[in-house]
Amino acid sequence: MNEEVELDELDRAIVQALMIDGRAAFSRIAELLEVSDQTVIRRYRRLRGGGWLRVVGLPLGHRLGLFESWLRIQCVPDAAIAVADALARRPDISWVTLNSGGTEIHCITKARTAQDRDTLLLEKLPGTRRVTAISAHTILRMYMGGPGRWGGLDVLTGPQVTALEHPLTDAGGGRVRLDEAELAMLAVLARDGRAGYPELARAAGLSESTVRRRLDQLRESGALYFDVEIDPLLLGFQTQAVLLATVAPADLAAAGAALGRHPEVPFAAAITGSANLLAVVTCRDTDALYEYLTEHIGALKAVQHVELVPLIRTVKRAGMLMEGSRLVDPPGQAS
Repeated sequence: MNEEVELDELDRAIVQALMIDGRAAFSRIAELLEVSDQTVIRRYRRLRGGGWLRVVGLPLGHRLGLFESWLRIQCVPDAAIAVADALARRPDISWVTLNSGGTEIHCITKARTAQDRDTLLLEKLPGTRRVTAISAHTILRMYMGGPGRWGGLDVLTGPQVTALEHPLTDAGGGRVRLDEAELAMLAVLARDGRAGYPELARAAGLSESTVRRRLDQLRESGALYFDVEIDPLLLGFQTQAVLLATVAPADLAAAGAALGRHPEVPFAAAITGSANLLAVVTCRDTDALYEYLTEHIGALKAVQHVELVPLIRTVKRAGMLMEGSRLVDPPGQAS
């Protein structure tokens, strides 16, 4: 990994603050960290400008009626990188990773229609000769990820965390339908979750006051959340793996909720298939991964079977491609 950046305690505190509320005012973060506004702004700009960190505004798929699936794709040995790169350039695919021995690709699709999803699964991927097998699993319920706050960073104190928390809205209820102006706002926020109201107003063709109100409504309805994209390596987490567990249906909700509370798990969801619980596990090293598997997963009596698949390389995180530990925009997009 070239040109690796070093994050000190203050950098990590700023990252955690943005994980809690990606649009928190820099002055508010500075006040809680007892440093100057300019110090926070300078630190953020260094990380953002270097491609090490990106705050993004993302739609919550099931609230907008997106068809979300987790794909597990097997490739011939010399083709996985090329196939992963091609998938990463599709706007309807996120979280593209190379796994196992480098011949397996994992990704999440967010198709706007069932037809778009089926075209990818039934025509485009099977038509790629270098793809040897595909399994697709519908994401049924998310236990960690989205607006849920990952507990892997613990730099801030309890009162600091409480002061920054943005109230989570019950995302139940009917589907949220976006108009053209809101879609334009989301396109900007997907590249820069901290985009200012003037920029959002220009993109949406609305006044700044209207954009501010619309943005608040999207957050309150559970249709939009803010996340921080950063390579876990920069935070000291050297080992990542995908965990697939089989749980009896009656125990799935409780086991998934328990998994979502583990600080090692930034993403957990119920999926279709014989392995019906999916999680991404992030640990300091392989010893910590072993302890997590034996002590934490081992303590979940409802788990009947576990498969742990090493994560070799991340090709895409949310809407950004990865070059080493740097986040870059896909071709044709500006940050």
